[in-house]
Order: sequence, then C-alpha cells, then structure tokens
Amino acid sequence: MSDWSPTKYAQYADLRLRPAGELMGAVGSLPEGAIMDLGCGSGGVGHLLTERFPGHTLYGLEKSEAMREAALETGYYADILSGDLASHELAGDFALIFTNAALNWVPDHRSVLPHLMQFLAPGGWFAMQVPSQHDAPSHVLAREVASRLDPEAFPDTDANSNVLPPRSYVSILEPFGEVRVWMTEYMQEIKAPFGHPVRHFTQATYLRPYLDHFGGQGRLDAYLDAYDTELNAAYPIDRQGRAWFPFKRLFVVMQKG
Repeated sequence: MSDWSPTKYAQYADLRLRPAGELMGAVGSLPEGAIMDLGCGSGGVGHLLTERFPGHTLYGLEKSEAMREAALETGYYADILSGDLASHELAGDFALIFTNAALNWVPDHRSVLPHLMQFLAPGGWFAMQVPSQHDAPSHVLAREVASRLDPEAFPDTDANSNVLPPRSYVSILEPFGEVRVWMTEYMQEIKAPFGHPVRHFTQATYLRPYLDHFGGQGRLDAYLDAYDTELNAAYPIDRQGRAWFPFKRLFVVMQKG
C-alpha cells in the first residue's frame, strides 16, 4: 500500500484521541523505565503520554516514514525506531508498552503479544486499544462495494479481522500478569465538506487498500461514489449535515507480574 498520510489521519483527531485517553486512565503507577509508543503514527498521543507519565523517556516504533517524520516533529519522543510491530526486537525493559489503534493491522496476536511481553519490565504495564469495527456497516460496505466492482481482486467480503474476541486476550496475557479487558462504543458525530462524513473518517485508515487498488485502475471515483451511496442508507445525514457514527473499541491493560 501507499504510505500513510499524516494530514488525512489528523482529520477527526479529537475522535481518534478519545480512546487513547481512556486507555491511559486505566494504567496505574509505572516502575522505572522508558515508555514505548508502539505504532506511534504521527505522534498524536505523545503529549498525552508525557503529561500522564512525567519523568519517563518516550520512544516510538513506526513503520511509515511519513508518520515517523511527523511524530519526530512533535518533539515529545527521544527517538522513533523504524520497524515492524510484530517482530521488532525492542531494546531494554519498558515501564509501559502503549499501543493505540495499531495492532489491528497486525495478524496473529496469539504470537505477537507474548513476544512483546519479554520487553516489559517487572511491574510494567501493557496497554492496547484497537478498533472492533470489522462487522459494522462502515467496514462491511467497504468490502462489499470493492467486491462488487472487482470480484477477482476482492472475492472475500467477510475478510478475517486481526482483532480477536475479547476473552481471547485474557487467555493470551494472563500467564504474564493481571489483565483487564473491556469494550466501549463511541457515538461519533462527524461532518465533512463533501461526500459522506463516515467515508472521510475511514479513508485515512480502513479504506487504504481499496483506495490504492481502484486509484491504480483509474476507478477511484466509481468506488467512492458507490461507497458513499451505501453509507447514506446506513448512516443518514441529518439537517445539520451530521452523521452519527457508532464506533466500537476494544481495550486491554495488563500489569506484568
């Protein structure tokens, strides 16, 4: 896929940061050590982490060059490493490994999460938030429209989600410490200057492979028009130009024993 766009991702930044704040609030006192913002993106949570946990050096790990550069420009990170979230060998024992809306892009959580635990200091915290939106109309319709326009490229409208059922995270992480798992559904109010507002929210993240594919074919407008049409029925726009967009998030926190 093409690289991430920090500008597009920054749209609706307040909605994207709200779950990060809820996740931070569930983390207790940290032992000595640094903080790793895993999949830090453009560094949107950098200021929140430094305010919530003063005295702890903040690092990031981010594969996208564009996002990494944007995060470094915030000035909150001592360094941002380039690497894959699933396999990167992190140096040192971290007081907190924090990951906000990043591990949903990574498959095989049953292997990835135990791999990360070796880089967490005793008494340290792991905190993860991922969208749990796979079966919502915003995501189902994105897949169905893509399949309708190009069934050979997108034959599977179900498409497996990387995010596991909530109780799975208890069984994966319980051998390492005390685990809490919960779900929150945010009722998001969104507006956009043109097109459907939900499309503007998803095009910075979930839609990326579809935008790349149909853009490469010269059929991007056809895809977006069809997707907007379906969204109008699923998420009606009111007289104020707003769409009310329910969005589910899965939260996991664990303190290492």
